[in-house]
Formats: sequence, structure tokens, C-alpha cells
Amino acid sequence: MKSPANTSVGRDRASVAGKQPPIDESTDLLIIGAGPAGIAAALTAASGGVRVTLVDENPVPPQTMGEDVPLHFGGRMAPTAANRNAVLESILRARPQLAEAIDAGIDVRLGTAAWGLFPQRRTAGWIDGHVAGLADEDRAYLLRFRQVIVATGCRDMGVAFDGWQRPGVMGASAAYRLATVYEALDSKVAVLVGSGAEALQSGHALMAAGVRIAAVVEQAEAIAGPAELLAPLLGSGARLFTRYVIERTVGDPQGVTAVRLVPVGSDGSHLPGPVEQIECDTVMLGMAAVPAIELMEAAGCAVSFQAARGGHVPIVDGSQRASLPFLYAAGDCAGTWPSKTLSADIARREGQIAATGALRALGVEPDGPNGEPVLPDHVVRDVAAERVAWVRAMTLKSAATPFVCQCEEVTAADVLELNPPRYLKWQRASDAGRLGAVDSEGAPDPDVVKRLTRAGMGPCQGRRCREQIAALMALGTGSALADIPVATYRPPVRPLRLSQLAAVPEAAAMSDGWESWFGIPSQWIPFWRLTGGRSAAECCADEPVAGE
Repeated sequence: MKSPANTSVGRDRASVAGKQPPIDESTDLLIIGAGPAGIAAALTAASGGVRVTLVDENPVPPQTMGEDVPLHFGGRMAPTAANRNAVLESILRARPQLAEAIDAGIDVRLGTAAWGLFPQRRTAGWIDGHVAGLADEDRAYLLRFRQVIVATGCRDMGVAFDGWQRPGVMGASAAYRLATVYEALDSKVAVLVGSGAEALQSGHALMAAGVRIAAVVEQAEAIAGPAELLAPLLGSGARLFTRYVIERTVGDPQGVTAVRLVPVGSDGSHLPGPVEQIECDTVMLGMAAVPAIELMEAAGCAVSFQAARGGHVPIVDGSQRASLPFLYAAGDCAGTWPSKTLSADIARREGQIAATGALRALGVEPDGPNGEPVLPDHVVRDVAAERVAWVRAMTLKSAATPFVCQCEEVTAADVLELNPPRYLKWQRASDAGRLGAVDSEGAPDPDVVKRLTRAGMGPCQGRRCREQIAALMALGTGSALADIPVATYRPPVRPLRLSQLAAVPEAAAMSDGWESWFGIPSQWIPFWRLTGGRSAAECCADEPVAGE
């Protein structure tokens, strides 16, 4: 094959090397999440004289909330949630320290979601330094930073049951946020599923917002949280059901009107005992608070399942620094445990410690002592066993076949049998594809299940089904839940409109040659392959023929 005379030897024209998109904004320290940990980190860092940018995705656009992102909002947003100015006022009332942060000169950006963190590494050699992908109502853009503190909080574990797709079934954290931050929870009577500290605290917040808690449901023999948190709920008229789960919801076009509770045995089997029907308009799923690690995992942070911290979390040292030297984690995304749930001061301490570490990394010696590292509570609960027990009793033992992944309509049986999407109309010829029969080294990989079944590939990006799929895999293979790796996250970790992505600027040299990026043989000859007055047909004559 002849080399075109106008081709530079040793230079791949289609490579993105040296073609970084234009990035007009930069900061020294980026803080993602304006909860107690994030605000404390921002105020601590501001005293060091560095540029601090604090972003928070609240208020979340109503369209995004409708897709149950970033939390399981379950269609219980009051109309005021669509009024951005009203919600901003509510947020400032709920978090008065935001005004202090603004007065301190911190660049505070509310309604701005972080959809990706992109450090320079072998697979992203085009990046100069570290870059964050951000998006607000109007645009998606890139921001260069030197250090980052991630304080993205936690979300709720979903568990499928008959009728859980009805409006009114929502996460406890989502209900808590709508009630306390947005002041826009559309609910009058709620049933709380789960009895950990996080769930019971959400119940208190709803009571303060005027919602009556009709019942607390727990699949175990005893509640998981402190008894002193349960007492006020029972005192206000709530009924406690232990060794019960939701059999199904009853509803109308507006959503849930009641739930039917069924007793369960020690193996999760539904017993023939009395079925209780509780009138309500909201079901709060509070079985587990899951640290929101998607940004960090997608960026390449090392994570592990740590029961004391509530599941998969980034591995951090005493300064809250993760395995990536420029990244710190603080607040619930670094772990959840009862005392931390009950006292925001612990999250604030983590934020202050992270900010101190980030300042030192920026060459600034902060005032005051470092403070003792924050350690989780002593483990008294087997959170992995609890999650598996909920999925077994609520989903696997159910007489119905609810969709575990609502977005892609994937059932528990589809996960266990690795059934492909229904639209392919594929028939199984043998049991070779069943989850328990798949030959693999170590624990099964959730990414394999995702690719074969599409579970977790919908608009909510797996937020409602990720943990219960892992529990199903543990049940189906006899593996320990802690050994099931976390399913891979990929940016954008928040849904973006194509119009937003299209507006992200790129260098002219980057778009020049884009058709070669996918490695697909072209059916035409690029103009840079033509030399002199030669025609395309003449150039083709120089190309090797397949098989020669």
C-alpha cells in the first residue's frame, strides 16, 4: 500500500491527543453537594484564600425528578416543585449557611448537577489537569479544577413488589428532601417501609410537615433503628408491623390509595395469616440508605463494600482523601451510620477535615488543628443480610411478578435466568444462560447481567434497581452480597438533554476527522487521502484487497 504524499508519518489524524475542548472556567477547589458536609467544607476552604466553587443539583428540574433522578421521587411532588424561585427560597430557608457561603466569596451554583469527573489518565490523555462536567437548566459545560470534595449524600434502595410502579411509592430520602428542603411534598398519609435510623428520621420529618404516619413495616422480628426514634411515631398513632412486608398496593389513576401487608416467615415466605390493609397515599421505601458514589466510581476511585459505612463506599484515609489524590469524600457519600444520620455535626466534621486536606494539597497551611479522623459506629447490624432479606421476602417470594427494573421491564426471573429483552422474542434452548450456571471466576459481575438483560439501563440509570439486582445475584448464586462488585457507573451520571451536550464546545481540530473515531471502514475516500489530481477510484486501486 502506498503512503499518501500529504500524510504526516507517525501522526494519527483522528486522535484526540492535543485537541482538548476549550474550557473557559476554572477553580482551585470544587465542592459537589451543598448539604452539611459540603457547606462546612466550603466555609473552611474559603478561609484559606483559594478559589472555591460550590455546586448543588437542587433545585432539580421537574422533568428530571419525573424520571426519579437523583432520588426515587415517586410522583409525589407538589406543584410548587416546578416553581424554581419558590424552591430556591425554600432551599435558602432550609440551609441558611448558604447565605454565609455567598458572603464569604464562594462561587455558589444551585441547580447545577455534576455529571462527570474526568482526571487525566491513560484513557483520557487529552485532558489537561482535572475537569468536571456540569449542567444547569440552560447548558452543559466543563470546569477545570485542582482539588475536589464530593459530598453527594445518599439515596434509597428500591425493592420491587406488586404495584410499586404506582405514583406514591417513593424513597424515604426523596420524601425527606421534598418535605424539608423543597417544602413541596404532596402527601397526607404515609406508610413507612423499613425501620432503620434513616427511615425513622424521615418519618419524623414528614410528621413535622403535617403527614400522618399510618404504619411502620419491618420484615425482621425487631426494628433496625433506635427505639427512641420509633416511640414518637407510635405515639402519634402509627402501627408497627414486624415480620410483615407489602404484598401489593391498591390504587386509582392518581396513585396509591392503600397497601396490603402480609406476614412472612423466617425464610421470607408469605404466610397464610391475616392480611392487613392500610389506607394511605404514600409508601416510603426506607429499607437502606445507599451512599451516592456514582461520580467517584466513574472517575476511577477505589471502592469497597463496608458494612459499617452502609455498603459500597470509596476507600478514604483519615483526611477523607480517596484513592485519587485530588479527590476527597465527605458526608453520606463517604458512608452512612446511625449516629451520623442523627447528628449533622459528624458530616460537617468530615467536610472540615476534607477541606483541610484539600487546602494542604493546594499549598495552603490551614489554621487550627486537623481534628481526629471520623470513624463509623461499631457494627451491630448486618446490612448485607438485611438487604437480601428484603428482596427475598418482598420480591422473590411474591405471588406476582413485578418489574425489578421498571425502566426496561425486567423481572426478578429475568435477572436470575439472564433473559434478554422481550422485544427480541428470543426463546431459551437450554439452562446454560441461567445466572447460577454461568461459569465465572469469583462472584458474578452485575455488568454482565446489565448487558444481557438491560436491567439498570433505563432513564433512572439503575437508581431504583441496582441494589436489588445485586441482592438477586447473591441469592441466585449463593454468593455473599458483600462479594458482588458494584455495577459500573459511566458518565454522564445524570441525564442530559442532547441539546445540552451538543452545545458543549469542542476544538475545530477535534471535529476534523471524527468519522474515523469509531474504527468503521468508510465507504468513501477522505479528501486528505487524495493526492494531486487522482480520483477516488485511482486511490482505491492502491488499497489492499481483503484476503490478499
